[in-house]
Amino acid sequence: MTPAASEAPLWQPDPERVEAAAVTRFQRWAAPRYGAPADGGYAALHRWSVEELDTFWQAVADWFDIRFSTPYETVIGDRSMPGAQWFPGATLNYAEHALRTADDPLRADAPALIHVDETHTQVPVSWSELRRQVGALAAGLRALGVTPGDRVSGYLPNIPQAAVAFLATAAVGGVWTSCAPDFGARGVLDRFQQVEPVVLFTVDGYRYGGKEHDRTETVAELRRELPTVRAVVHIPLLGTEAPEGALDWSRLTAADTEPVFEQVPFDHPLWVLYSSGTTGLPKAIVQSQGGILLEHCKQLGLHCDLGPEDRFFWYTSTGWMMWNFLVSGLLTGSTVVLYDGSPGFPDVSAQWRVAEQTGATLFGTSAAYVMACRKAGVHPGRDHDLSRVQCVATTGSPLPPDGFRWLHDAVAEDLWIASVSGGTDVCSCFAGAVPTLPVHIGELQAPCLGTDLQAWDPDGRALTGEVGELVVAAPMPSMPIRFWNDPDGSRYHDSYFDVYPGVWRHGDWITLTERGSVVIHGRSDSTLNRQGVRMGSADIYEAVERLPEIRECLVIGVEEPDGGYWMPLFVHLAEGATLDDGLRESIKRTIRENLSPRHVPDEVIEVPGIPHTLTGKRVEVPVKRLLQGTALSKAVSTGSIDHPELLHFYEELARARR
Repeated sequence: MTPAASEAPLWQPDPERVEAAAVTRFQRWAAPRYGAPADGGYAALHRWSVEELDTFWQAVADWFDIRFSTPYETVIGDRSMPGAQWFPGATLNYAEHALRTADDPLRADAPALIHVDETHTQVPVSWSELRRQVGALAAGLRALGVTPGDRVSGYLPNIPQAAVAFLATAAVGGVWTSCAPDFGARGVLDRFQQVEPVVLFTVDGYRYGGKEHDRTETVAELRRELPTVRAVVHIPLLGTEAPEGALDWSRLTAADTEPVFEQVPFDHPLWVLYSSGTTGLPKAIVQSQGGILLEHCKQLGLHCDLGPEDRFFWYTSTGWMMWNFLVSGLLTGSTVVLYDGSPGFPDVSAQWRVAEQTGATLFGTSAAYVMACRKAGVHPGRDHDLSRVQCVATTGSPLPPDGFRWLHDAVAEDLWIASVSGGTDVCSCFAGAVPTLPVHIGELQAPCLGTDLQAWDPDGRALTGEVGELVVAAPMPSMPIRFWNDPDGSRYHDSYFDVYPGVWRHGDWITLTERGSVVIHGRSDSTLNRQGVRMGSADIYEAVERLPEIRECLVIGVEEPDGGYWMPLFVHLAEGATLDDGLRESIKRTIRENLSPRHVPDEVIEVPGIPHTLTGKRVEVPVKRLLQGTALSKAVSTGSIDHPELLHFYEELARARR
C-alpha cells in the first residue's frame, strides 16, 4: 500500500495564521531560552523535541506556567519503558491548573462550560461558578473520608456535573473513573469492580434519541455489586428523588467554599481509563496528574491551537477518552462545549447544529460521523453558519480520502481538517493536528511534538514510505504509570513492549511519508495478510462504503488449520438494497480498481449489522476469533459491544463452516 497522497495540499494555512499560531510563538520563544531551532518550521521543531526530550518538556512546563509546589530534581529520571520517571520530586495539582482562569477577574464571569442537550438548549457555567462548585464538592468528598489515592467513580452522561465531580476528585488527590449510562450493569461492573471505588456518582437516567432511558435499576445493581462504595451521590437528570441512602447533588455543591488543591507527586494517579474490553476484562489504564497535565497542555495548547477565545466541542461520552481530553480544554482557558445526546438526533446534522449554536471554533467528531453525513448528502456549510469553525478534527478510525474531500467541499474550502490518531492508552495523539502545516488528502499532518513516532519492520528497522508497525521509541509523560491490579507489571509489559523490548508498539499499521505526514492503515492485530502481503482493513472500508448500497462493512482475514487463508467481507446493506450477483460483482470490481486484485475478498456475505465497541470501533479481532472457532464467552466481553446480539451471526457462521 502507498499513501493516498496528492502533490497539491487540500488546505494550506495562510501566513497570518502561521504567524499567530501558538506553536510558532512557542518555537520562537524556546529558541533563545532552550536551544530550539529558530528556522526550519515544524519539522525542525519536532526533530528537536525528540532529540532533546528533557529540554523540550522543560520548555513546555515553562511555556504553560506549570505550577510546581515543590521543585523537580530533573525532567526525566529513569528513561526506560515501561517505567520512565517524569519530574521526580515535583508536586502539583491538575485541577488547580484547570481552574486558574477563574482567578482572572476579566474572565471569571465568562463561560467555562456550555451544556447542550437534544433540545439544543444552552446552559452556561461560568468560571467562577465552576470553581465554586468544585470547591464545595471537594470539601464534601473530604467530609466523606475521601483521601488521596481513593477511587471515585461516575456513572454519568456528558453533563457539567460529570466535569465538576472529576475536578473535585482531582482536587482532593482522588482517582477518577467513569462510564457512560448507556453501558449496562455488567459492562460497568467489569470496569469499576477492578478499581474498588469509595464514592459513586449516578444519574436516574438519561435522554438519547428523543427518549428517556431510566437507569434506576442499573444503579441499584451497581450499589449492590460494589461493596467498597461508602457514598452514592444522586443527580436527578430525569427529576426523580434520591433513592434511600443516597446523597443529593445539590446539597453537596451548595456551599461557597474556596477549593483546596491537594499537592500530589507528579506521578500520582489522576484517573483510570479502560481499553475497549473486546478480549476479556478491559485493561484498567492508570495515568498521572502531572503526565496528563503536561501532555494535554501541549496537545491542546500547541497542536489544537486552543486559547481563551476558543470554544472547544468534541462529540463524546464519558466512557471514551475523548471526554477526558475535552474537559482538559479548560487548561487552555477555552470554553468547553458538553453535548449530551445522540449524534444523529433528530437528524444527521445534529452535531453541526451544536457547533453552529455554540460558536465552536474547534469541532471534533468521529470519521464515521463525517462519512455518514457525506452519504446522507447534507451540506453543513450551506445550511448552518459555521463561520467560527476554524478546524474540524476527527478520530476513532482513519478519515478516508472521500471524508477529506467532503469536508472541504461541503463545509468550507478554508477549513483546517485534522485527522488525528492516538489511543486511550496515552489519552492523547501520536500524530495529527499541526496548525502551521498543509493538509493532504488521506494523511495526518505530522507526528506530535515530543513523540518519537516511527514505523518499524519486524526486525525493528525504521521505515519511510512503507507500511510498518506504529512504535514510539521514547517515553511520553502520559503513558500509563501502570495498569490497576497488575502488581508485577506483566500485563502492562505484554500489552505494548513484548514485540520490541523497551519500545512502545501500539498495534497500528502506519506509513511515515517522505514529506513527514502519517497514514494510518488500521489495526496491526487484525491486519489482512495474504501471501505475505499486509493490507489494512481501512483501505477496503473506504472503497466499499462509497457504494450507495452499502451502509457499512467488515473484512476479516482468517488463517485456517490447513494453511489456507479465508478473507470474507461482511456487508450491512442500505435500506432497499439487495445482495445479488450484480452487487457482489460491483463490490469486487470497486476493490480491484481502487486497491488491487489481492484485496478482493473470497466471499461477500450479507449480515444484519456490524458490531462495534461502545466507543464506535468495528469489532474485528473478536469476530476473527469467533470465525476461528473460539467460544463467544472467550472471544469477547459482550458488555463492551454496542449490539452483542449481532455476534451470534458470526458464531453460527463459524459452526456452519466446520
